[in-house]
Amino acid sequence: MARYVVDVMPKREILDPQGKAVLGALPRLGFDRVLDVRQGKRFELEVDGEPTDQTLADVRKMAETLLSNPVIEDYSVSVVELETQGSDQ
Repeated sequence: MARYVVDVMPKREILDPQGKAVLGALPRLGFDRVLDVRQGKRFELEVDGEPTDQTLADVRKMAETLLSNPVIEDYSVSVVELETQGSDQ
C-alpha cells in the first residue's frame, strides 16, 4: 500500500479570506511576527500496491479533476512512506 499526499492551495493572485482572517486573529493571541497566512487543504490517499509512475499519474489526474479547482488553486502531489504497524519487541 502507498500513501499519496495532495496539497491544494489558492493561487497567489486569488484572494484568500480564510487566510486573512487567521492573519488578523494571530496578533490578538500574541503571535505578532506572522506576515502572511494562506489556507489550503490536504488530502491523503492510501492506494493498494506499491508506488508506481502510473499510480502517481492517476493521483495527479484526481487532483486536477476532483480535489482542486485548477482555475483558482495549485496542487502538489507527493508519495510518503507508510509507518509499519507494530514492532519487534
